[in-house]
Amino acid sequence: MKIMTDTSALYSHKEGEALGLEILSLSVTINNKTYKEFEEIQPEEFIEIIEQGHMPVSSQPPIGETIEVLEKYEGEDVIILNMADGLSGTYQSTVSARNSIDGNEHMHVINTKTLCGPHRYLVNLALSLKDKGCSTEEIIDIIYQKMEFTKSFLIPIDFKFLQKGGRLSPLAAKIGGMLKIIPVLELTKDGRSLDKYTIKKTEKGALKSVIKCFKEMGVNETCLISVTHAGVPAKAAYYKEILQDSFPDTEIEIIELSPVFITHGGPGCIAIQMIGK
Repeated sequence: MKIMTDTSALYSHKEGEALGLEILSLSVTINNKTYKEFEEIQPEEFIEIIEQGHMPVSSQPPIGETIEVLEKYEGEDVIILNMADGLSGTYQSTVSARNSIDGNEHMHVINTKTLCGPHRYLVNLALSLKDKGCSTEEIIDIIYQKMEFTKSFLIPIDFKFLQKGGRLSPLAAKIGGMLKIIPVLELTKDGRSLDKYTIKKTEKGALKSVIKCFKEMGVNETCLISVTHAGVPAKAAYYKEILQDSFPDTEIEIIELSPVFITHGGPGCIAIQMIGK
């Protein structure tokens, strides 16, 4: 059995290889050059290019490359955990790649309806269940169960990245930048889009709104909270400290966002996500 995912799980190819995990790379194009994230460009270098005045765009793994990867595992059970459909075309592309292969019944493509921290957790869980000897069907059933209790928020700093990604109108972005307000965006239940959750005057107020939501959901020691950041490790550590005060028995991890997610959230953004373990 082989577990596969895309770089939304925030694993590089090298890290994936060490885990026995196959990785499909998303890409970014910036300053007229295209890079596979984690392979050909790292987050720090990517942010430096943005700060030189260049705006990036992102793209899903080419279907041809996905077909080549899947063909390596003909006759072997494969579970592919893709990032949320709707935020990326990666899931649909993987399904198309699978459908182009004869005898594909053993290849299972899952739309995790999430990304980043919770996506990474689901991948790790699948690997762990595989190591424990669980069947393909058992792993898939457990993954779908875990997908039911999760929540993701994004706190962006620079409105122009949301505007470019179609999340805000030009007027809303301009007004938001002038008023210095902080939007909190939530990933919808179906994982297909980001919606406005609330708007606050400060980042501290934005974080408080996330904490309030998590408490209302019953987040406790059975959950994992992920704080993912775009080049701001000190701010992520501060967020973690405040979150840990509110959820002292809950595991909280800090992960650096990949170039694709920096493309959409912008440098300095923070994503706060939760999933039941």
